[in-house]
Amino acid sequence: MKKSILRLASVAALTTAAMMAQQFPMHMGGGPGAGPGNGNAGGTITTTDPATLAARQVSFLTTFLTLTSGQVTQATTIFTTAITAVRALQTQIDTAETALATAVKASATATIATQATALGTLHGQVVAANAKADAAFYLLLTADQKTKLDALGADFFGDGLSGIHVPGGGH
Repeated sequence: MKKSILRLASVAALTTAAMMAQQFPMHMGGGPGAGPGNGNAGGTITTTDPATLAARQVSFLTTFLTLTSGQVTQATTIFTTAITAVRALQTQIDTAETALATAVKASATATIATQATALGTLHGQVVAANAKADAAFYLLLTADQKTKLDALGADFFGDGLSGIHVPGGGH
């Protein structure tokens, strides 16, 4: 019971820290709140620049896991690459979602099936890109860092919280 409460508290703290560190929309395709001069009342400028987003994530991970400078450099490259890949997929997802909405309004069932299948494939590619980045990052860690991260269990990798890099956000 005590372990469960500790795990839940850890996950809650990480989630809160990650969300505060990442001032960008969860949907990487832009939209409200995306980009400089977005009119946020707090004056915060959000960014969708992959390098900036990766740097924020790595900063959080550095604090949590005490990453070395070499790990920081490698992690930044890993997450920048993943964010860039997810960004390209998000553009395709946006296009497929628009086509799906059009097909729904036209009651074009064949097109609905095609676009739904395309969306499923694209979302799968996003999950794969994020999981590959997580795997590459995990390989960089020392045994002690892995133990610390593993203490969070599946709550860190594989459920969207590795969306600390949210490349996805969606991830």
